[in-house]
Parts: sequence; C-alpha cells; structure tokens
Amino acid sequence: MLNFDTLYKEFIDILRLPDDKNKEERYRDFFKRINEIRYIEDFNWAKDVVEKIHVAERGFSTAIKWIDLDNWVEKNYTYEDLVKRSNKLVNFLRGKDLSKGSRVYIMLPLVPEIFFSTYAVVKAGFIGVPTATNLTSRDLEYRFKTFPPDAIIADEASSKIMDEALERSGAQPKTKIIVEGDRSGWESFDSINREKDFAEAEKTSSEDIILAFFTSGTTGLPKIVAHTATSYPIGHLSTAMFINVKPGEKHNNLSAPGWAKFAWSTFFTPLSVGATVVALYYRGRLPTDKYMQALDELGINTLCMPPTAWRLIRASTNLRNYRFETLREVVSAGEPLNPEIYEWFKEETGKEIRDFYGQTETTAMIGNPPWFRNGGIKPGSFGKPSFMYDIVLLDEEFREITEPGVEGHIAVRLKIWRPIGLMKEYIGFPEKMRESFIEGYYLTGDKAYFDEQGYWWFIGRADDVIKTSDYRVGPFEVESVLVEHPAVAEAAVVGSPDPIRHRVLKAFVTLKPGYKPSQELAVELFRHSMKSLPRYKIPRIIEFVEELPKTISGKIRRVELRKLEEAKKERRPNEHYFEELRHLIEEV
Repeated sequence: MLNFDTLYKEFIDILRLPDDKNKEERYRDFFKRINEIRYIEDFNWAKDVVEKIHVAERGFSTAIKWIDLDNWVEKNYTYEDLVKRSNKLVNFLRGKDLSKGSRVYIMLPLVPEIFFSTYAVVKAGFIGVPTATNLTSRDLEYRFKTFPPDAIIADEASSKIMDEALERSGAQPKTKIIVEGDRSGWESFDSINREKDFAEAEKTSSEDIILAFFTSGTTGLPKIVAHTATSYPIGHLSTAMFINVKPGEKHNNLSAPGWAKFAWSTFFTPLSVGATVVALYYRGRLPTDKYMQALDELGINTLCMPPTAWRLIRASTNLRNYRFETLREVVSAGEPLNPEIYEWFKEETGKEIRDFYGQTETTAMIGNPPWFRNGGIKPGSFGKPSFMYDIVLLDEEFREITEPGVEGHIAVRLKIWRPIGLMKEYIGFPEKMRESFIEGYYLTGDKAYFDEQGYWWFIGRADDVIKTSDYRVGPFEVESVLVEHPAVAEAAVVGSPDPIRHRVLKAFVTLKPGYKPSQELAVELFRHSMKSLPRYKIPRIIEFVEELPKTISGKIRRVELRKLEEAKKERRPNEHYFEELRHLIEEV
C-alpha cells in the first residue's frame, strides 16, 4: 500500500532544491512514478497529509493569515487550529445526518470559515459544491434542481438569495448554516463550538467525489465537474510544482472562493506543502494600491494573480512605490498572460511573471516552471507540459500534430496513463462526456500550437476562433496587441457578420481613466494594430464600451458579444469602421 506521507515528504524535499536542471529531472522521475498509480483505495488528504505531516511537524506554525483590508483586522490560525475548528464542523454536520457523499454548498466570501468548511468537506468525504457569492437566485435555482443540497453554508448576504432559490427549486437541505449574521431558519456557524474538536477521517478512494464545480458557463448551461479524493489533492502536486511555494513561506492568490482557482492556489497547493496562506479580504472592487502595499508589508514570498487583475493594477498603480524584497515567485493563471503585461511587470519590479494553464476539469497542465526564470521564458507562451499530463495537439480528424507551428486542439492523451489530476466526470451530462472523451483523448476545448523548442502558444477557445474570409483568427493575439496601446484597459475580439467575408474582426474596447471614446482614438488603434498584425488580423470595427461582459469568475464572455453582433440591426454610437476611416488611417 502507498505511504502517502512519505510521498508528499519526497515532493517537499524536491521543492526545496535549487531551481535548476537537477530539480527538473527529480520532478520528472517523481511524476513518472505518480503516473503509474492506477487506483487508490484509501487516501484522505486531510488525514494523510495535513495531519500526519504538517500538524505533526509544524502544528503551531501559521496555516492561515487572514486580513480584512478595509480595517486591517487580522486573524491567524495555526495548522492545529485549522484541524480542530474543521473537526467541530465535521461533527456538527454528521450530527445533522450528513455522511459520505452528502452535498454541501459553500457560498462564502474570503472569510476564515471558507477554509474550515472546505477542509471539513475533504475530511468527512462529503461532496463540497463551491459557490461564488455573486451568483443570482436564478443561478442557484438551476444548481439546486440539478444537484440538490443536503447542507448549505453561507454568509448573511447570500442567505436571502439561497432561500429564494430553495423555494423556487423545492430543494430541502437538512441544515443551513449562516456565517457572521442571523436569519430565521438558519443556524449560526458559532453553533459548531459545542462540538468536540476531534473527528475521524472518512475512508475515501480515487472513485469518491469530494468536490463538484459548476463550470462558469461560457457556452451553454453550467456543467458539473466532479473531482475525487485524489484528483485535486494529489493532482495539485503539479500546480505546486509550478507555483514553487515552500514550507513556512507566505503565499497569496487573488481569487474569489467558489471557483476552481481558489481550490488550486489558495487551498490545496499551500496547505499541501506546509506554507502559510495569506488571505486578503476586501469588499467591492480590488483596491489595487492597498493590496500591493499589504503584499509588500507582509513579506509575501509567492504570488498568483490572473491577467485581468494585472491589467487593472497596471492602469491604476505605480509598482515602483513598493519594494517586494521577499517576493520570489510570481505566477499567472486563469486566462492567457499578454506579453506586454510580462514586459511591464519585469520593467517595474525586476521580476518575471510565469504563466501556466489548466482548467476546472484538471490541475496545472502546461506552464513555465521555476527553472525557466532568467532566460527560459518566452513572453506570450504559456510554457511546456507538466510531467503529470501527456499533452498532445489534435487536428479536426483527431490525428496527433507533430509539426511545430500547426494549430490544433489541446488534448490529454489517455492511452498510456490517465493523469491523476483529471476530473472523474461531468455529473449528469453524458453528452458532454461523449464530446470531451473521444478515441482515447480528453479534449480541453482550447486551441494552441507549439514551436520548434516545444513552447506552447495559446490561440483561444475552439468556439472563439474566428473564420474571416479564408483565414482562422484566434482573438487572443489581436487583443494582446490592442492592450499594448496606452489608452486601452481591456479588449475582446469576436467575429461580426459580413456579407462578403463571412465575419470581420470586431474589437470591443474599454479605456483607461483619462481617455474618452473618439474617432481620433479609433484611428490610433487601427494604426497601432497595423504595426503589429498581418492585414487579415487587423480589427475592421472598433467599438468603445464602458465594460465587457464577464463570467462570475472574471473571464470575458465573448459568447455574449457574438450574440450582440448577430442580433444587431443598426449601428451603435461608439462604433468605428476601418473602411470609413481608411483615408485617415493610411495617411503618412
């Protein structure tokens, strides 16, 4: 039988090594052995990793440092505290007749209770359903009808929406727990304090589901991604390799609870290696200066942020005001990292952002590992495949692409091994399973190409690729060029119907503070695009907008913009057409 505490200790030993060729080879060998594991009968991450290793070896070290940025209230929880408080919740829920496989919806902002709740789910073998706090009652109604809850843990602001959705759906959970508030029919989270602080861990296997994520629904209704007691806890060793946070270090990830990125980088990665999670809580929009100041003062060692946040910081914050003396690793995930963001951050701080890629359905699959620093990163590339995954490119007939520079579908080959970090299934969506698992491959739905050195370059979602005339254009490259312009905050490119070319490229553009929509600025952007893009990739329409539609996890919903274009019957006020302005654009 596998000795998992020994396995994780070996991983941590490799983690501590210098970031060089030796470390790369040690990881390659480690993951080769991981990939040979076919089935795990008895593994509970809470018991076998957090408690056997970290509580035993560093129980009094800080697991969670939580700070309310609005008033700088600070709370610290050791690894022993995390376990004991979570045990109380396990006992409370078991007392409400919940058992292995019971469904627990967790709809909390970044408060300490989110950590206790998530840990309790893993330890008890419940099925946690992470739920973002900005969902509507209609969103929840769909979820409750599709996957009814046995228990709900929510903050006061979310409890009203939860009750509305429960009434509409007819779902009847066994208990509802409210955090920091009061509402009729709900029990206070403080009620768990009467419970014992010891709980037996449930016996779980690689078949037992412990997390069910509803996808953000960029196309169609949200699907339920099922992860098991091994696929995220062990699978995120791949993520931990890319992030490179070490025991005792301070790690911050800018991600809201309710989404896979929180589980990836705020929960499993740091707590798997005995690091300290620094959770910075704020209300409303990201307070960029205050957030950067906190990271600097707290001595953060590793930092993870999505490109959306970096673009906001770039538009509103002078990073040269901060020293970041302890900051060693900076990584980005969630969407592709624009080359200009990489260059800007390096110029401002002297540090590099390492991009990596994965999905809710997986852990980190492709990325720039730590030994790529100082010369190994190609700005705009999201790196090379993880040793955990057998990544290939497929053409439209599902044949593997071996030539550099050829665009194809990113897929995980399952014929040699099935990566431990891959989800178990889409619960209740057999048609989605048939679409995604074809002829011995898992299809990610994303497109890319690789170059002669084996670096991968993201193109876009397969359904985001635009066919214009006889060309196929991925939106990301065009968007990256547009956001290089000093006036542009964000850009989203879609195909707009055209009687001759089938589709022409249209860019929806938001502006940074101090800039206003105008014909003159549109001319500037057209000219700017012409300097960096081939003719067929130049936007033919630019529309200035106040904001871009996004999923509740912060990703741009190009599907909404495509629908907007399909339904358009007349020209909108802030639209500017290349052909009409050609005489101005092409003036020397």
